[in-house]
Amino acid sequence: MQMPSLKNRIMKHSFLLFFVLFFLCGRSQQSLKIDYSIPSNWALTPDNYPASFQKMIKGSVQDSVDVFYVYPTLLLDKENPRWNIDIDDSVFREKIINSPIKFQASAWANAGKLYAPFYRQAHIRAYSNLENGGRDSLLFAYHDVRAAFIYYLEHFNKGRGIILAGHSQGSTHLSLLLKEFFDGKELQKQLVAAYIPGIGFERNEFKTIPLMIQKDQTGGFVTWNTHKKKLDQRTAKWHLGKAVINPVTWDTTSFAARQFHQGFLFSNEKMYVHSFNTHLKNGVVWISTPHFPYRYLAFTMDNYHVGDVNLFWEDIRQNAILRSTSYLQNK
Repeated sequence: MQMPSLKNRIMKHSFLLFFVLFFLCGRSQQSLKIDYSIPSNWALTPDNYPASFQKMIKGSVQDSVDVFYVYPTLLLDKENPRWNIDIDDSVFREKIINSPIKFQASAWANAGKLYAPFYRQAHIRAYSNLENGGRDSLLFAYHDVRAAFIYYLEHFNKGRGIILAGHSQGSTHLSLLLKEFFDGKELQKQLVAAYIPGIGFERNEFKTIPLMIQKDQTGGFVTWNTHKKKLDQRTAKWHLGKAVINPVTWDTTSFAARQFHQGFLFSNEKMYVHSFNTHLKNGVVWISTPHFPYRYLAFTMDNYHVGDVNLFWEDIRQNAILRSTSYLQNK
C-alpha cells in the first residue's frame, strides 16, 4: 500500500489546524460581549440616523419619549450553518439599515427618539429547534439586546418615557425585556407602550402589563399576526387563540373597513391608503387582498408575516404619537 507523501501529510495537518483555529476563533468571537459604548454597535441613535432612515420621517419628533427598537430575523438562508450572525457582518449590516430600520423602525420615528442596537440575532431555524440549539441561540441573541438596553438606560434614557417596538424575533427579545425590567418593577412607570407583533403571546403573558384595548391607552402591550383569509396552517398554529388587537382601530373590533386603514408603506417608499379590510378572528388578523399597483404579489405569499409592520405603517405612526402624547399628559 502506498504511503501518503510527506507533503500531503503536511497539507492535511495544516488544513486540520486551520479548521480548528477557525472554529475556536469563531467560538471566541461569539463569546465576547459587545461594547455598546461604541457608536458603531448601534444601528440607530438620535444623533446618528442614516440618510435612508431620515427621509422616512414625517414632521416633528416627540423628544420627551424614547423608542427602543429591535429588528426581526434576517438570517433566513437554510444553507447558512450559523446559529447566530456576527454584528460585524457587513452584508447583514446593510440589510438591517436598508430594510427593517428604514421600513419598520421609521413608523415610530415621530413618537420619540429612536435607539436600535445591532445584535447577534438567531437563525430562523432556532424557533423550530428549541431543544436542539435553538433556545441557546435565542438566549445568546437576547444577551446582546439586554446589554444594549442596560447601556441605554444608564447613558441615554434620563428618565424619559419608553416605547418598546419590534417585530418577530425582535418582539421575542422585547418580551423578555418586559419580564425582566418592567413587569412589576419600578421601570414600569416609564412604559409608554410595547408594540410586539409577529409572535404569538398569551393575553396574560405578563403579570402586571396588560394587553391594551384602547387606542390611547398606555403602560401595556399590543400585538398582532397578519394572515390571508385562507390561513397558512404552518404559521397560524403559532398564533391561533393568542392575544391580538386590530392595528387599524387599536381595540378588539372584529372588522375595520378599508376606509379606516391609514396607510401601508411599500418597498418603493410609497404609501397606499385605504388598502384593505381588516378582520380579527381567533387570535389572528386577516386582511383582504391589498389594493395597490403590485397586488399580484400578494397571491405569491402564504401569509403576511413579513408585512406585520409595513402593512399598518401609517396606522402605527399615528397611534404611537397618540400614546406618547397621552403618556406625557398623564405623567
